[in-house]
Amino acid sequence: MVVPLNDMLPFASAERKLAACVLLLLLELFLEGAEAVPNQADIENHLELGKEFLARGQLSDALTHYHAAVEGDPNNYLTLFKRGTVYLALGKARFAITDFTRVLELKPDFTAARMQRGIVHVKSGEYELAVEDFEQVLQEDPYNDSANEYYKRSDAAMEQWENIKDLKYRGDERNIIPMITQLLEISPWSVEFRQTRADAYIAINDLLPAISDLRSVNKLSQDSTEGYYRIALLLYKMGQATNALKEIRECLHLDPEHKDCFPFYKKLRKVEKSLSNAENAREEKQYADCISSAESALKQEKEENMIIYEAKRLLCTCYTRDEQYAKALSHCKEAIELSSDPQLYCERADAYLGSEMYDDAIHDYQKALEMDESLQRAKEGIEKAKRLQKQAERRDYYKILGVKRNANKQEIIKAYRKAAQKWHPDNFRDDEKKIAEKKFIDIAAAKEVLTDPEKRKQFDMGQDPLDPEANQQGGGFRGGSPFAHFQHGSPFQFKFHFN
Repeated sequence: MVVPLNDMLPFASAERKLAACVLLLLLELFLEGAEAVPNQADIENHLELGKEFLARGQLSDALTHYHAAVEGDPNNYLTLFKRGTVYLALGKARFAITDFTRVLELKPDFTAARMQRGIVHVKSGEYELAVEDFEQVLQEDPYNDSANEYYKRSDAAMEQWENIKDLKYRGDERNIIPMITQLLEISPWSVEFRQTRADAYIAINDLLPAISDLRSVNKLSQDSTEGYYRIALLLYKMGQATNALKEIRECLHLDPEHKDCFPFYKKLRKVEKSLSNAENAREEKQYADCISSAESALKQEKEENMIIYEAKRLLCTCYTRDEQYAKALSHCKEAIELSSDPQLYCERADAYLGSEMYDDAIHDYQKALEMDESLQRAKEGIEKAKRLQKQAERRDYYKILGVKRNANKQEIIKAYRKAAQKWHPDNFRDDEKKIAEKKFIDIAAAKEVLTDPEKRKQFDMGQDPLDPEANQQGGGFRGGSPFAHFQHGSPFQFKFHFN
């Protein structure tokens, strides 16, 4: 406990009071510092716990205790060496190098530390530094098998790296990749090697492995804005706007006003939002919204082919589902020219079906099967196209009522009433009456099929449920004309209430 200065020195001069205050402050700092210094027992306890965690493979826990032991005695080379080995096991090369270097400053003849530092240099691709360490080890222990092996490996790796740099100068990226891959097997912590291989992959437009290498570079570099920016650009080039947006946000997290990331983010956010909205609208079957959002994405991006492809793909699908087949075929064609995809061929085939271009539809379904022989959608599409092609020679109930193939029951009944009123035979005479009678029968048949879920399903699959030949097992109407129940004495005396 410190006694207040005014109580100790009530009559002291100002100078004496100031001096006493300084002395008391120094005393307090000394006492606090003395209490903070761990004793040897604490250090030994941390070392023992570190050893136990290390034996159980709990490296992070072991590292915590070695940290505490080093803080207690920062000049104990053995404790530093133990912590350095844990850093090495965790792949933390920079920290391991620091500890092993400090050990060698404290004890230059500690061969094990020099050997471990050489190994870290090898893993980091720093072969010249590794060779220096191994040479010193071999001076003290010429028959050290491990040092000899690493020395030879480092020397050969240095020569291969020089060859790679020569290939890079000549622009021979394809031969760089296998050679740099060999080096990375012994030097997985080399930022320079991974960066070089990423550049080579980008040069040959193999972007997925390039992104993988750049992620490793980011990790080894403790994250970098440049790395996140390059990854975002590559993902965007591949058409992956959502993933690109995640990477660019990581860049801005490190530097909110980054000269490259910030302007790219502003554009990317708009494109990604448009594509995501289009995709969500497609899933919710809101095809008009899907078309609008995809068109918006195209207005914002006119250069990157795969972003354009994603927008065209969505337009192909949504125009087809909205039964705007002419526009659908145009966008499907442009999307396929950018990137062939079996599902996209099926989408275009569906548009051909809607346009009654059955041979073209069958061709596209077959093309999809060539790309993916297990694609059930294409197999079913071929069968459906063949049935519809055969059915085209008969009645099309959707055309008869003038409704879309996705029309609901209420729309179908409304169209039926309108058509039935228009073509009711009582409104016509002579030859026109005969034409009206036939149309009226077709209109009634269309209502019969399209308002019955099971019959409509059969028709959509290419089967006419009112075709006597297709209903020999009890489906549809039996015994001649399917509309015999409309006749009462004279061939046509219609009395309908259109409900």
